[in-house]
Amino acid sequence: MSRFLIILCVIYIILAVYGFQGFKTLFKNQWTQIAYGVLFLGALSFFIFKVLQYVPGKALQPGTAIAGGVFFSFLMFALVLGFFLLIEDIVRLFAFGYNKINGLVEGTPKYLPSRRKFVSIIGLGLASLPFGALLYGMYKGKYNYKVLKYELEFDDLPDAFDGYQITQISDVHSGSFDDKDKVAYGIDLINQQKSDAILFTGDMVNNKTEEMEPWADLFSTLSAKDGVYSVLGNHDYGDYIGWDSDDAKAKNLQDLKDLQTTMGFDLLLDSHRYIERDGDKIALVGVENWGRGRFKKAGDLERAKRGIHKDDFKILMSHDPSHWEDVVINDDYHFHLTLSGHTHGMQFGVEIPGFIKWSPVKWRYKYWAGVYKELGQFINVNRGFGFIGYPGRFGIWPEITVITLKKKGLT
Repeated sequence: MSRFLIILCVIYIILAVYGFQGFKTLFKNQWTQIAYGVLFLGALSFFIFKVLQYVPGKALQPGTAIAGGVFFSFLMFALVLGFFLLIEDIVRLFAFGYNKINGLVEGTPKYLPSRRKFVSIIGLGLASLPFGALLYGMYKGKYNYKVLKYELEFDDLPDAFDGYQITQISDVHSGSFDDKDKVAYGIDLINQQKSDAILFTGDMVNNKTEEMEPWADLFSTLSAKDGVYSVLGNHDYGDYIGWDSDDAKAKNLQDLKDLQTTMGFDLLLDSHRYIERDGDKIALVGVENWGRGRFKKAGDLERAKRGIHKDDFKILMSHDPSHWEDVVINDDYHFHLTLSGHTHGMQFGVEIPGFIKWSPVKWRYKYWAGVYKELGQFINVNRGFGFIGYPGRFGIWPEITVITLKKKGLT
């Protein structure tokens, strides 16, 4: 194991042992206390076993991700519990110092105050919240698909497209899937929307085309009157694992492009298509991945928009919402609606429609989930169909977006 993982495991053990001090304050039964140790040790052993099996440069297997998720859940439990115990120990230390200065006799009850049950109760209660949420997210949340529907109004939408319906999905990350029936249920939900077009905004795989091959038949059943369109996301390029050669990496990317064609997806690589209806038309534009900072900047908006007109109604597919913020909204072509993904909403957060929408990812991305409007242009950031890293979701559920275009004045 790397030095980082060794340090992480040592921290985990220290926190687990420290947290046990509060646990045994409430639970005096010996077998309950043994169960605490067995569970923490089991999570650590499972994690180490899977890490030792991992081959550097290879794709992360679902079992390894699950081991990491279980380990992290127990780590969070011990961390939160330890925080409350630390505060109590600081108070106890000050009380001990005060008693020492005032000459309190050693061995009397108040010489070194004992742990208070109510602090342990609060610590255990609050520690159970992220612990339970993370485990639930792994067990149920990752396939808890939600259909989110929006109506967006535009002054210059062509009349024939009033009521036009789009279904957007994003961030499939097929290499993380482990339940074909649940994924099939999600695909059925997409088709049940009976949208005019289905648009996929990137990250079909975690790293390799072979991850998608077991799921290709399912995704080939996606169907819409005007077609299924797609773009590439940052994970589709294979940049996050090692390759035997540049040729092998290039072949993997080409295989993914070919597979999408076989599945019936029209992959837009810095290009566009016109969708026509009753003599009117809208331009569907797709760019390769463009992300702020260290993320790949392969997308070429100028190339993608060649051949379309400024006054066309335009829908842009671009995987990373930072592209919209940094480039698109200031482009003189005015892209009416941009569809993105990428953030996953961090797969963890709190959402109560109309009251709160929060996830730690908001500190990284200004536009991270849902519909936003700037300078007369809309973006929808899809929360993602799949998952990666943490093998679950809690609060930020996998999303199927349905957007209906409306013409102002006809609504």
